[in-house]
Amino acid sequence: MTSAAKILAQAPWSPPSEAIKRCLAALAEPAPDGTREPVCAFLNDLAALRKHVSAMLAGLPQPCRLYYAVKANPDRRLIATLAPLVAGFEAASIGEIRRIREVSDSASVIFGGPGKKDAELEEALALGVERIHVESLHELRRLNLIAERRGRVVSILLRVNLHDTLPEATVTMAGRATQFGIDESQVEEAIEEARRSPALRLDGFHMHSISNNLDARLHARLVATYLARVRGWAERFDLEIRCVDAGGGFGVSYDERTDFDWADFVDAMRTLLAGDPLPGAELLFEPGRYIAAFCGYYAAEVIDLKQSHGRHFAILRGGTHHFRLPASWQHDHPFEVLPCQLWPYPFPRPELNAQRVTLAGELCTPKDVLASDVPVARLRIGDVVLFHRAGAYGWTISHHDFLGHAHPRHLYLDDCHDDKELVR
Repeated sequence: MTSAAKILAQAPWSPPSEAIKRCLAALAEPAPDGTREPVCAFLNDLAALRKHVSAMLAGLPQPCRLYYAVKANPDRRLIATLAPLVAGFEAASIGEIRRIREVSDSASVIFGGPGKKDAELEEALALGVERIHVESLHELRRLNLIAERRGRVVSILLRVNLHDTLPEATVTMAGRATQFGIDESQVEEAIEEARRSPALRLDGFHMHSISNNLDARLHARLVATYLARVRGWAERFDLEIRCVDAGGGFGVSYDERTDFDWADFVDAMRTLLAGDPLPGAELLFEPGRYIAAFCGYYAAEVIDLKQSHGRHFAILRGGTHHFRLPASWQHDHPFEVLPCQLWPYPFPRPELNAQRVTLAGELCTPKDVLASDVPVARLRIGDVVLFHRAGAYGWTISHHDFLGHAHPRHLYLDDCHDDKELVR
């Protein structure tokens, strides 16, 4: 990777832009009629997203293709921003395919995920998906019947749950008993069934064994394992391999650990692919979190400060019903405090100085916590807590309507537009 690409690759790890802070400051101001709503918003830096993905693509070896896993954040504006950059999109439901098609009628789409229903497979073909990742023998047989009825040939990859395991990642998707993919012991049967069908074209294999892995060298070894296994199947069954989808799983750190080193991974891929282990085959990667996380933020104003049984709590305008990731993964989400000088009340403003505090939401459950017993230099009622790395697995995985609280605003900052921000 060139030195310029290395510099660009650092951009998503930088502090929030001044434009984001100006936007939040404007949100904190009263309306012309004097009324004011506490700050609660997701902010998406689309310019940073472009820069980040462009850096990821720089130096990527020629056989490799970068897709975006829409499940991480299916926001239409993100999809539209990414469409000119990535090779395509990975969808895990018909709803995600529809969302992609709302933005682009020509973008390449691959359809994966367990539990595909007949109607979804029918509609996916009608919407022009490029390939379908087959998750089971039963799904393979159903897809074959659907393709035969439609009188067309459907390109497929077989998703395989390998017996190998690499346990260092946050979430293990294969190498053990999971609901994902075809067990490796059934691969021969799946290959033979696919080859017998004139309505199916077996293009290759899909493997996605780990999620949120932070070790680039370990990930490279995993991809090498995938390629070796596919090469063995190709030789054994005389297969023409057009594509290997190595999935995503590139990690984002939410604590003191180092982020996944994409430049190091790209260097390892260049070395691995120099020997052309599968001539003519594309190697697909489909990150979601690693693409979207760094460019999104969640902002929530401090509504109250309380002390209970010797511990300090900050009650935020928001919580896990907007941003469920910290509770789901049971981590303290990284944040910073943005001071707000506005104080409309005649009594003294409560504040904490050099204390530890739990950042809790507005729900009636003790599980509504975004960071527990974390240090703050200064925190006042009315200040805004800005959570970083909130662009993936945030709003859409959350229980929005629990207790009926108002939804957050969704803001988009983009230096390609004169107004600098778009509001939904």
